[in-house]
Amino acid sequence: MNLQKLFQMQNTLDHRIQAEHHLEEIPLLNKKILSLQVELGELANETRCFKFWSTKGPSSKNIILEEYVDCLHFILSIGIEKNFQDIILNSKDITCELSEQFLNLYINISDFVICSSIDNYSNIFHKFLSLGKNLGFCEDDIENAYLYKNKINHERQDNGY
Repeated sequence: MNLQKLFQMQNTLDHRIQAEHHLEEIPLLNKKILSLQVELGELANETRCFKFWSTKGPSSKNIILEEYVDCLHFILSIGIEKNFQDIILNSKDITCELSEQFLNLYINISDFVICSSIDNYSNIFHKFLSLGKNLGFCEDDIENAYLYKNKINHERQDNGY
């Protein structure tokens, strides 16, 4: 996955949104972090991994992937906000039950709120990519879905979303 390309595309989208909505001078980091937490919850909801009381299965892989890249948009945006685009990700995969992965990501996000270091950011990014692999997505799936959703996000801005 070409992270630098994704950071660049996200930066273009972020600047467009900030300019068109007159947000250049408004701090957005906390809103982006909360947005990531909300999107992560929507992703968990589509996987239904925590719904032990239900026999209904997860949403389609495409819906789950769309929610996944919604999270990725905010992870990239947070990295841009903190100037952490030059991260080096650990290649070691984390395998554990999905509910545990989601909870760990929430913990990592909380750690980042307390200490917005590049190490804490890299930890979020690495664990998020591991979650993607555990959801059955390869890097090409993720990158292609990001490119598609980024295009949709620009179209939404064109239409006054």
